[in-house]
Order: sequence, then C-alpha cells, then structure tokens
Amino acid sequence: MRSPILVAHTIPKREGSPDRFLPVRSCRGVVMSRSFRTLAVHALTAAVFSVNAVAQQHLSPWQPSPGHQQIPIWPGAAPDPVVYDGPEYSVKVEDELVAGKPWISDERISVPTMTVYPPKTENTGAAVVVFPGGGYQILAMDLEGTEICDWLTTRGITCVLLKYRVPGSEKLPKSGAYPKAPQALDDAQRTISLTRLHAAEWHVDPRKIGVIGFSAGGHLVAATSVHFEKRVYPRVDATDDVSCRPDFAIAIYPGHLAVGENSFALQQDVKNHLSKQIPPTFLLQNEDDEVDGVEQALSYYAGLKQAGVPVEMHLYTQGGHAFGLRRTNLPVTSWPELVDKWMVTIGVLHEK
Repeated sequence: MRSPILVAHTIPKREGSPDRFLPVRSCRGVVMSRSFRTLAVHALTAAVFSVNAVAQQHLSPWQPSPGHQQIPIWPGAAPDPVVYDGPEYSVKVEDELVAGKPWISDERISVPTMTVYPPKTENTGAAVVVFPGGGYQILAMDLEGTEICDWLTTRGITCVLLKYRVPGSEKLPKSGAYPKAPQALDDAQRTISLTRLHAAEWHVDPRKIGVIGFSAGGHLVAATSVHFEKRVYPRVDATDDVSCRPDFAIAIYPGHLAVGENSFALQQDVKNHLSKQIPPTFLLQNEDDEVDGVEQALSYYAGLKQAGVPVEMHLYTQGGHAFGLRRTNLPVTSWPELVDKWMVTIGVLHEK
C-alpha cells in the first residue's frame, strides 16, 4: 500500500481575493469568525437565491445537452421523501460570476436522475460519478457538473452526472449533510451501484468506478467512501445488492467534514467509519477558502492517514471557493493535471 502524500503549495498571499459561489461579500466590513461566517453563508444561501430569482427569470429545470438523457435512479418514489414548496427550476446566476462567466443553479430537486456521458477518446474502462456542489441546497449543474464531465470524457473516462435531491434551506433538517439528512447519500449510493450494474453495457471496468465532488459534493465523496458496507436506506431491488463502494475518490474543496473552525477533528459520523477499506483519495483545497476552510480537507486527510488509506492532498494559498475547472491566473487552476497524474499512480489510467 502506498504511503500517504501531502503536497503543500505556497505563494505570497494576496489579500482581498474574491469569494465565489456563496455570497460572503454580504458580510464584508463585519468582523466574524470563519465558522460563524460559514454558517451565516450557508444559512443565507436560500434567501440570496430567492432574491436572485426575483431579479432573474426562473428557467425550466436543468436538462443535459442534446444526445444525453436523464435516467431516474429509483423505480418509484425515492426513500426519505421531502415536501417541497414548489416545482424544480433553474436560475442563470449572473451576479456571482466564476472566471467572468455565469453559471446554472438548479433548485428544489425532488426527482434525482443520472446522465451518462460516454468517453470522447479511447475508452480507458474507468468511470466517475460526478457530485456537483451547492451547500446541499442547490446544485451548480454546469460549473461543477457538465464542465467536469466534458473534461473527464476527453480523458477516456465515462462520466455519470448525478442530480441528487436538494430541498433547500427552508427544509432543514431535511436538507443538509448526512446524517442530518439522508437524501443525497441515498441517491449517491444508488447511483454508484447502478453504474456498476451497467458496467458491461457502458463498457466500464466495475473495479474502476470512482467519485468526484465539489464543496457539499466533496462531502458526499467522503460519505460514499465511508458508508459502503451498509446502505442508509432500505433495500429497494436487486440494484441494491451491487456494491456501492467507490474504487477511488476525489474531493475538491470539500465541506461539512471538520467539527469547527481551526479544528482538525472530524465529524463523528465520518470518524466512526474510518477503515483501510476506504478507497484511495485525492484532496484539494485553498487556504483562503472562506466558505469551507482548509481544516475541512486537513481533518479528513489526517483521519485517512491514521486509518492507513492512500491519500494525496494539495493545498494552495489562493483561489477561494467554487472555481470548478474555470481557468484563472492562480496556480490552483492546474489541479486537473494533478488529478490526471494521480489516477495514473493508482492504476486507474495508463501513462500517456
């Protein structure tokens, strides 16, 4: 088993770097701790998007590009049902640009689906289930979804984009990270099993099925990595007899993992399920992330290392939160190259 690797990248820190995706700017000029600020940001998310909805037209629910079809992941009603205030819709977010571009927020998702994106180059046999982020309240379907699939499919990887349930902040505690709310983990476990079930049909190696997630989706990466021996929902059909363990895991600026500000202690639910059976893991985070502080990744890294899990982590001084693949002039923007190399080192991809 390979030794864990920690790679820290340091450059002179520039003050005042922009916060992206969640509106920390509303708290500027007010001195508050990161933990309080983070809680405030998450608490205000739904209200901010509600304001956005007034200023911006509600669009139809997110749909994949032509040639791709959303596939329901449950044969009937999904487990752990939630009552929603209205139908699903999307919003084009133009007042929180990422690398100068707007992004799509999909909201009130009650019917989880998966969309399969076949490889655009020679098939490597690997597959990755993609978990967009959004604080377990919305999903950034292009920024941390389709754009990720566009990248991975050019590497010969089959992508399965999961649109998991996010009722919104008004539905707390029925919205949020597991174990407070089980819906997203229900959907994620089911989708991994479905991907493995359809491996032959989709020309996928059932031993090379990984997960990648961003922000809340990064937490979902960790949740699926530690919760695989037992499902968090009752068995529905034969799909649930197929393993839901990822073979490798990639968490980019994850949240909901540390117990608090400046704490490297893991949330109890994750800590209680650490074992050597957790898949090899790649972690990345910025030290100036004002939404999910660097201790989120550090706490999980330390827990994985203690458990004997192969783990590689990259830290950068600058870059903020929720940047996805969009290019900037900061060093962190090269992170996909690091993931490429890491997937070679764990045997998922071959050296080019």
